[in-house]
Amino acid sequence: MKHLKPLLTILIVILGVWATSAHAQLAIPSLQLGVKQTSQPGEVVGVLQVLVLLTVLSLAPAILIMMTSFTRIIVILSFLRQALGTNSMPPNQLLVGLAMFLTFIVMGPTISAVHQNAVVPYMDGKITQQEGLAAAQKPIREFMLKHTRGKDVELMMRLTGDDAKVKSVEEVPFFTLVPAFMISELKTAFQMGFVVYLPFLILDMVVASVLMAMGMMMLPPVIISLPFKLMLFVLVDGWQLIVGSIVKSFA
Repeated sequence: MKHLKPLLTILIVILGVWATSAHAQLAIPSLQLGVKQTSQPGEVVGVLQVLVLLTVLSLAPAILIMMTSFTRIIVILSFLRQALGTNSMPPNQLLVGLAMFLTFIVMGPTISAVHQNAVVPYMDGKITQQEGLAAAQKPIREFMLKHTRGKDVELMMRLTGDDAKVKSVEEVPFFTLVPAFMISELKTAFQMGFVVYLPFLILDMVVASVLMAMGMMMLPPVIISLPFKLMLFVLVDGWQLIVGSIVKSFA
């Protein structure tokens, strides 16, 4: 009852305001879009900055996938679901949500470094926008370089033609490092996915061999092996093992 009184009070106030303004004329704002000439270049620059900001926000999910641990995590979880043979269970939304929270855990130190070294000084007006971007790239570059193979970096350097210009790893262009990092993450994810897939594959082969020995060839082995795979996964506390192994792989 103590929690209901504030809610009832708010509801009564809202109803009272709505009743008193029901007969009043509502002011509907108008929205106008158009192109006009201007003598101040600053107005054009402001509009272009807004367009660039909207473009960056629309690319935020792709940036999250390309420069963080999200790629490895979601690929391994997808392999796990396929190995279990549960089709759409867990659903895609659940796997993506779990992958995002695990990404926040793994990228926690990097995000904190970006916030302290780039966001806070820029918001306080101590550094410019270009200096803020350079400061934000440094911890992200360190994370990607730590988990990127040298062969992938050399491959991307040859493809972009920068292999003769760059003398050290620290001089690798940022947009060349990102695809190299993604290739390395995909290889690591497929290796871990194979390890996850292997015990369930062995169980499927055992069930298929038993059914064939019993002459039950018309019965799909997946129907029989699915309960055993679920039971095995639950008994070994599979989710804890998988999540713990994924996070520890970034240590």
